[in-house]
Amino acid sequence: MNFSSNFSAPFIRRPVATSLLTFAIFLSGAVAFRFLPVAPLPQVDFPTIGVGAGLPGASPETMASAVATPLERQFGRIAGVTQMTSSSGLGSTSITLQFDLNRDINAAARDVQAAINAARSQLPADLPGQPGYRKVNPADSPIMLLALSSENIPPAQIYDAADSILAQKLAQVEGVGQVFTWGSSRPAVRVEVNPYQLNSYGISLETVRKSLQSANANLAKGTLSDSQQNWTVTDTDQLFKAYEYQPLIVAGHVGAPVRLRDVAEVLDSVEDTRNLGLYGGKPAVLLAVFRQPGANMIETRREHD
Repeated sequence: MNFSSNFSAPFIRRPVATSLLTFAIFLSGAVAFRFLPVAPLPQVDFPTIGVGAGLPGASPETMASAVATPLERQFGRIAGVTQMTSSSGLGSTSITLQFDLNRDINAAARDVQAAINAARSQLPADLPGQPGYRKVNPADSPIMLLALSSENIPPAQIYDAADSILAQKLAQVEGVGQVFTWGSSRPAVRVEVNPYQLNSYGISLETVRKSLQSANANLAKGTLSDSQQNWTVTDTDQLFKAYEYQPLIVAGHVGAPVRLRDVAEVLDSVEDTRNLGLYGGKPAVLLAVFRQPGANMIETRREHD
């Protein structure tokens, strides 16, 4: 009691000074509050890296044996890997690598990139792109989800515009680390082959695949030249619409050409028909915005707004 009364006595005898001191503490706290970082979890660099690869149309078994296995062999040679898990689905594979706590995450990322390069020759030749990787952090969750929908524009066109234009612009906003596009897939032409018609013409599915591949290759056309001039032939063999594929000749039968429309139904569709996003019960394309490490979540949202 004596200590409490002695401690309070100066503040009781000087009420004006006590009020000014209280106001100064309040003002300091209000000013400092604006500089506090905002995040649901503290910023901690866990040595964990996620690797992803995609091969549209491949079954989970094919992804596991032809894509995941060669990558896992190379990743297993990296020093400091304590745990490696993989998951393969329809057309995609994801591998998670966990390292020792004393392992530098940047050095581990360089080793992962080198392992991916070493495994590239063992991966399928028709893999659309190089497997990618990113540092994984439990605190790395989306700070914002945007939904795009339209009554007139199909989801495939919305996805194409969101992925190629809007996501690129959002990624340039200060504090934004990555932007992912979900809910649909890029526009594509789907060929639904009728096996009974193929059998009647004596044509295999591999013949149809090779015909489509050769007809849709953007290759060099060569040059024309004489003694004085040289002309470069430029053109594209790529086809983008279903009506452009329909008259393609896939084989010959009894002296007559067999066109693609004779053995298959060609449709303007998307790469992955099993990818769907919903907002308010209606189809929509979703954009997930992730912040950069150490960025203020509130300030990043304000920059976006």
